[in-house]
Amino acid sequence: MEMYIDLLIIAAKTAILLLGGSITYYATRAYRRTGDRSLRALAIGFGFVTVGALLGGILDQGLNWDIAIGIAINSVLTAFGFGVIVYSLYIE
Repeated sequence: MEMYIDLLIIAAKTAILLLGGSITYYATRAYRRTGDRSLRALAIGFGFVTVGALLGGILDQGLNWDIAIGIAINSVLTAFGFGVIVYSLYIE
């Protein structure tokens, strides 16, 4: 059963990396094209969310650190990223 949980975590983290990376990439492209600061902040926010998921997965699955450490790092970076995303919605 534990093997299936590990595979599920790896699959979910891979999907987050691909989808979050895509959002970050397209938001960055849009920022470069328009110069709109809110798009830059959006890209940065999604970048933090994506890196948080990736780093949490690497620490847990790749380096066999305590899962609580991976979850804590993932959560902190995700919360910060979402804060930047909210900020991106309010700046002009």
